[in-house]
Amino acid sequence: RQKEKAGTLDSGTPVNMAQVEEGSNNGEGPTPSKKMKMDTDTPSAITEVLKKCDDYRLFQLIKFYWDRLEQAMEGGVEGLSLMLKDSDNFSGQEYQITKCDDVEMPALDWDVQQKHKETLRQQTEKMRVNSILLKEKVKIFQLVDHYAELSIISTPRDIQLVDHELLARSREHDVWREKHLRKEMEKIQPEQLFRSSSTERERKPGSSAAVSGVQGIGKTTMIQKIVYDWATGKIYPNIQFVFSFKFRDLNTMNCKLNLRNLVLAFYPYLCNVLGELWKNPEGLLFIFDGLDEFKDSLNFTDSQKNIEAKSMCTDPEFQCEVANIVYSLIQHKLLPGCSVLVTSRPSTLQLLEKAGVTVWAEILGFVGEERKEYFNQIFEDQTVAAAVYKHVEENELLYTISYNPSYCWILGLSLGPFFTEGDGKQQQIPKNITQLYSSYFYNILKNHGKEIETPRDVFLAIGEMAFSGASGKKSVFTNEDLVKYGTQPSQFLSSFLKDFSERSDTSESVVYTFPHLTIQDFAAALAQFLTPNPQNIGKLLSDAHSKEGGRFEMFLRFVAGLSSPQSAQPLEEFLGPFLQQTTSRVIDWVKEKVKGQLGNTKGKISKRNHMNSLHYLSESQNKALAQSTVGSVETFKFCGLRLTPIDCVVLSHVIGLCNSIKHLNLENCFIQYEGIQRLGPVLHKCRELRLGRNKLGDAGVKLLSEALRDPDCKIQKLELKSNALTDACAEDLASALGTNQSLTILSLSNNKLGDAGVKLLSVALKNPECKIQTLVLKNNSLTNSCTEDLASTLNSNRSLTDLILGGNKLGDAGVKLLSGALRNPECKIQKLLLWDVGITDSCAEDLISALSVNRILTDLNLGSNSFTDRSVPAFSNLIQTCRSLKWIWLGRNRFSPSKKRHLKLLQNSRPGLSVEV
Repeated sequence: RQKEKAGTLDSGTPVNMAQVEEGSNNGEGPTPSKKMKMDTDTPSAITEVLKKCDDYRLFQLIKFYWDRLEQAMEGGVEGLSLMLKDSDNFSGQEYQITKCDDVEMPALDWDVQQKHKETLRQQTEKMRVNSILLKEKVKIFQLVDHYAELSIISTPRDIQLVDHELLARSREHDVWREKHLRKEMEKIQPEQLFRSSSTERERKPGSSAAVSGVQGIGKTTMIQKIVYDWATGKIYPNIQFVFSFKFRDLNTMNCKLNLRNLVLAFYPYLCNVLGELWKNPEGLLFIFDGLDEFKDSLNFTDSQKNIEAKSMCTDPEFQCEVANIVYSLIQHKLLPGCSVLVTSRPSTLQLLEKAGVTVWAEILGFVGEERKEYFNQIFEDQTVAAAVYKHVEENELLYTISYNPSYCWILGLSLGPFFTEGDGKQQQIPKNITQLYSSYFYNILKNHGKEIETPRDVFLAIGEMAFSGASGKKSVFTNEDLVKYGTQPSQFLSSFLKDFSERSDTSESVVYTFPHLTIQDFAAALAQFLTPNPQNIGKLLSDAHSKEGGRFEMFLRFVAGLSSPQSAQPLEEFLGPFLQQTTSRVIDWVKEKVKGQLGNTKGKISKRNHMNSLHYLSESQNKALAQSTVGSVETFKFCGLRLTPIDCVVLSHVIGLCNSIKHLNLENCFIQYEGIQRLGPVLHKCRELRLGRNKLGDAGVKLLSEALRDPDCKIQKLELKSNALTDACAEDLASALGTNQSLTILSLSNNKLGDAGVKLLSVALKNPECKIQTLVLKNNSLTNSCTEDLASTLNSNRSLTDLILGGNKLGDAGVKLLSGALRNPECKIQKLLLWDVGITDSCAEDLISALSVNRILTDLNLGSNSFTDRSVPAFSNLIQTCRSLKWIWLGRNRFSPSKKRHLKLLQNSRPGLSVEV
């Protein structure tokens, strides 16, 4: 009676009679087998109920009423089921199911495996995606026809995400593509996930694999393809059974259960064979999709090793929490030898760091032409596909986000109508993210707005629900949520909300989610402009801005963007005018944030907040606002902050609006070629560019050379240290130096230009038009082979005053060649830094003789070489005769202590001279 009251089975699995009355198949679960034959003339209500039950529901009913059935029926349950079988009301399989717990499990039947494969094939053979078209709210494709191959790498990137995860992960996309091309990384196929390397042919049993990727990148679709390929015999031939679960579904299981219950909840037709399956775990693959959506905690830290025995599930029949079952499978404590695959967003990947996962991988999404191929799949009309792709390719911001399949789908839906003949009234083609999403919602309203009387009220309700969900990290909503916010399920809602059936321990219900997290963010932002009684919007935005983790970042960008007429007007056509009061307050808030962050760039958090404020400014498309906030800015400093390609697009837009920009410090921002490509059009406006440690590569410097050639170029100082440069970029750089009239300081330290690169640069330095005064070439793999060219440059160049060559193996021969040029009265060198260049006493006389006649040398660094006491008299003479010398460093040579003291004392005879030994 107590179990009946609680609605639980003897096995511990809750059941709800209403669930049985409503039927069991939602179109997503296993295909039901033949229904139990009943006398349709019987008016009994229970007859109608039982007609709607599939095998597993009947099995649940039998278990629920087991005790009373035993007492009420002569011959017991087995006798009754046998009678039903004999009278042809039960099939042989249905008869076996009623005895499932009482008979010895038969040996694994080939037919059962084939049925399982056929079930999975039917579940996975089609793709369902939301559409905004008038006739098709949901489009159904064959998976094999529309599955887009994604780049999967075998080493997930370790990036600390401080801003919106989806955008943060685009930063290294093309870089990893380049690494793949250079074979510095390993690209793998899904069927290789359980091999220790892509060269292995066989799957390694007993492996746990983790695949990460940002939302919308295709993790769930990849899982669907894996299951489909296994079911159709294309992959994993040694796997006998695949069990695929979504963590979202597991969230509804609020009771203790065992692995057997869990499997039967999704695959009830396997009741008779599970016992045999457990005996061969090496033939099993468990898939768990969406760890980031799991409401329970999976703690794999060291302290978890001391977990109580009852919490560690090691037996398929052991009753425990769902989290413990998942934990034990991943740890191979339960069914050791089975394979487990888990997918997750990067933000929760760290939960698996100590889980003993043997294979790690990450989905990068589309690279290069894969984007174009995906657009060709979206549109039947290839002319439209080509036009959409061309627009995306020409817009840096849209192209940057198109690495993500979900974004590509939104781009297709939003941009398609602009390039379709006969589409009627055309809106402005989207150029930024807010305009893109505005177009997406505009097309929904255009095609489906007539289905409701008050679209403004519906969008306000949905937007408020979306904002509440974002605040509580909630992305799945119920009918109760819709009612709470003043709306209800409708045909119109299904045009931009995805609905699906969710299993629970007591019932099956419909739940809703936005097709993409950013669509939820946009709906939340839109609601702020629709509410008739706006609260303190400034406080709401500031509160959202203060939240850690960047969860509200896209929401804030959308709010700023919707203050722009270009983004608002298409929606106002259907929703009515936005509140001017809200728009004005949003603009004031953006102005306050931008101005407040301009002088606050000391730490990484402050720099990120500064960059975010520029995103708001860019999305607002408000030139007057930009002029009043950044028009007179002279310095942007983001050194040490990793910038995404989208950050670079925004920064480029903002710099373009600045009238007096002087300094741009992007040192160690990891912008790479993709970033410099987006910044290129405005770099010529800056006077000082610090771009060191950005891995620009030769291709990046070739782009930068175009800015140096610009007739309006104002760049005076260019810092390019540690950018993996080689002689391959030297010709372009030399060409730019030959025509540039502004550059005076060029730092190329810590690269690998080599002798060939420096020879090319020397040609440009000989040009009388070259204005370079300081050239830094330290640590560039130079030898004495390039010193003849450098010496020739020193003989003819009349602008070069500072030459830094430290850290190169010039040797005595190389420095002797340089000494000849230094002896030339026309040589303008004032600072010469030759530390650690491999010179000895052999060249000391030539070098010091040359420097002694020089009348303008002020700084000399000869440290970290191999001078000995033999050279001390020569250095003493130099210190006494070179009256222009202000500083000389001779440290880390081979002088004796007494000679060091002697040299140090010489500075006393020369006021203003510093000698360091």
